[in-house]
Amino acid sequence: MEHYGWLSLIPPFLAIGLAFITRQVLPSLFVSIWIGATIIYGGNIVAGFMHTIEKYIAGSIADPWNAAILVINIVLGGTIGIISKTGGMKAVADALARKARTPRSGQFVTFIMGCLIFFDDYANTLLVGNTMRPLTDRLNISREKLSFLCDSTAAPVASMALISTWTAYEMGVIRIAFQTIGLDMNIYEAFLRSVPFRFYSITMLFFVFFVIIMNRDYGPMLKAERRARTSHKLYAPGSTPLASKELTDMKIKKGIPLRWYNAAIPISVIVVMIMAGLYYDGWTQIMNSEDTGLISLVRTSPVSLLAIGEILGASRVDTALMWAVFTGTITIMALALFQRILRIGEIMDAWVDGAKSMVIALLIIVMAWAIGNLCRDLGTATFLVGILAGKISPILIPPSVFGIGCIIAFSTGTAYGTVAILMPIAVPLAYQLGGGEVGGLLFSTMGATFTGAVFGDHCSPISDTTILSSMATASDHLDHVKTQMPYAVTVAFIAIITGFIPAAAGLNPVISILLGAASSALVLGIFGKRVDS
Repeated sequence: MEHYGWLSLIPPFLAIGLAFITRQVLPSLFVSIWIGATIIYGGNIVAGFMHTIEKYIAGSIADPWNAAILVINIVLGGTIGIISKTGGMKAVADALARKARTPRSGQFVTFIMGCLIFFDDYANTLLVGNTMRPLTDRLNISREKLSFLCDSTAAPVASMALISTWTAYEMGVIRIAFQTIGLDMNIYEAFLRSVPFRFYSITMLFFVFFVIIMNRDYGPMLKAERRARTSHKLYAPGSTPLASKELTDMKIKKGIPLRWYNAAIPISVIVVMIMAGLYYDGWTQIMNSEDTGLISLVRTSPVSLLAIGEILGASRVDTALMWAVFTGTITIMALALFQRILRIGEIMDAWVDGAKSMVIALLIIVMAWAIGNLCRDLGTATFLVGILAGKISPILIPPSVFGIGCIIAFSTGTAYGTVAILMPIAVPLAYQLGGGEVGGLLFSTMGATFTGAVFGDHCSPISDTTILSSMATASDHLDHVKTQMPYAVTVAFIAIITGFIPAAAGLNPVISILLGAASSALVLGIFGKRVDS
């Protein structure tokens, strides 16, 4: 693929730099896209402006997947708006508060909930953030910490789950890479064997656990948490939460009974509908295909892990999510009417207020998609791979692939795109230098590819999942990135030193995982300070 050399790095790094300098994400992204489009169109600034709007911004919205994500978030925002207006969110917060009465226990409940919603990172972030925000606000947990907890249990969990939307995608790229080297191996088995080598994702979960249990933070996160505890300011003065006051400050009508199931029922319906929708749509797609072997598999063993993996792989995630959120919004509307809590006009007002709260965040997501498409046209990832990849010692392949993946995903904001670019390069390299052996070097390289993408997606300010974390938790987006970044970088270094290098040398990955967990606790013990000290 053609690339524009060093010029291809200007838009993503300019967007990141301008965002941190100006603290304004939207204009920073727009200017960066405009400059990138101007580069593509031969320095013509007028042509660059016109194609910024027509091709990259409008074109991103026109993409069926992206359009579905916009609809999903608008409808989910409306659903959360009605739930809040019925008092359901406050009732859930009250119920959880009886179990979680301290900031530590509140964070732990959030962490557990994030691990339990494993089937999709988008669903994880949106459901956990919106559900837990009233509780964490009551316990004076900063919005920055809440967004970190949501973000750190989204992609890291979904990308390793036995069955998830990530699983389906990862099996697809593994299959392509194995076809390249002529390796005949069960794809689901290969996926499972790569999971113990996902050192960044696994170490991040241990790191979050120890942050909560030890009640220690450092860097900007420590400052944010102490601000929230001492002054009860959930976000920094001058910050702009991505969810507007229509949702976060929504008033509950006097005399409304606070019933926890007005939140639990619609959210549970959404969760169940996502899983059911993924299975139904995947089954339908397979039955309508011409792959007789696959049809036979899902008919004879419809609930086996292999069959479920194939079914999820064939399903359309955006379709299932749309079915789920529309069902959820209809459910809460019916509950509000049946209990005579709200009139139909009040329900629609609450839905519109909830949907309005998503506007700024959705504009940022559109801009993030636009700059991602721009980077593809500029060949940013291709250029980075070309200058960073080369002939290296086998022991350095996993850490090098991880580092390259981190840079590409951080620069482009896309984990899936990073995996698609790196996997066909990294797997043949590891297989050849490993003497054609199907072992630790191959699977640690696969793990490095997946988790390098997760790292970049986890903390890039132009990543859609990072933006969704800020939106679902009503955190200032740049504050979320700034406070999370030191933790992500710390975990990345731990993963390299205790995980990828030793594993490439033949160390059992279980030992590496234990070393990573111990290192996380050690780092927090040395550099972390108690929030309440």
